[in-house]
Amino acid sequence: MNATQFQKSLLGMQDYMRNFALSLTTDVEDAEDLVQDTSLKVLSNQDKFVDNVNFKGWVLTIMRNIFINNYHKVVRSQSIIDSSMDLYNVPVMNEGGHTTPEGSMDIKEITATIENLSDTLKEPFSMYVSGYKYNEIAEALDIPLGTVKSRIFFARRELQEKLGDMI
Repeated sequence: MNATQFQKSLLGMQDYMRNFALSLTTDVEDAEDLVQDTSLKVLSNQDKFVDNVNFKGWVLTIMRNIFINNYHKVVRSQSIIDSSMDLYNVPVMNEGGHTTPEGSMDIKEITATIENLSDTLKEPFSMYVSGYKYNEIAEALDIPLGTVKSRIFFARRELQEKLGDMI
């Protein structure tokens, strides 16, 4: 494709480019800017176009990539960094966590409270906390799905009553 044919093909695609740009940006002015940026990029990279490649697809891919790159630039510029904060010495919270004495006591108390639940509540609740899905618990315990859900609900409620200030 010679330079004249290339430019004519690009001019013939302006409507497609505007429609695609508008679908990406949802703003008429931004779409026009995107069409201009794409046209400029296509013309400056004319030597990279291979004749047997779909011209329309090539141009619209360039447009999409320009849009994505511009979007990332906007997102990066809108990220706020607090320069007053010392990024190398981030304060560590001393509260909570199972590695602290308070945290290990909390875990022991929670575990003991779960162990004190009635078997009808403890078994489905323990399975749920271990990662089983409701239907898997129903199958394993051979009880209806609704029963599983209500027992887990009641177990949670009982634990909240007993451990209220902890959770």
